[in-house]
Amino acid sequence: MKAEFRANRTRAKIHGTAERPRLSVNISNKHIIAQIIDDDKGITLAYATTVSSKDKGSKTELAAKIGSEIAKKAKKAKIEKVVFDRGSRLYAGRLSALADAARKEGLEF
Repeated sequence: MKAEFRANRTRAKIHGTAERPRLSVNISNKHIIAQIIDDDKGITLAYATTVSSKDKGSKTELAAKIGSEIAKKAKKAKIEKVVFDRGSRLYAGRLSALADAARKEGLEF
């Protein structure tokens, strides 16, 4: 129940535009999904996930790989700045690793 309230509180303040789209992160027990969304048009501009990859390592290492991958795809789509949407997750662990890797690749948020 707390997670739903936290997600609603976070998303009420965040809105992605064409100039600064939203980087939405979903972390489940098995997989990590990151996508860059333009909320005005309702389209996904870039997408990275561990679902189809055969990468090995800890969940934190996989989160870092997804962070760098989504930043590279954002650069190809000519996106430099995003709004970070952490959803209901606290900013720690896997989420922090993903964000740090995306920042190292040049994504600003």
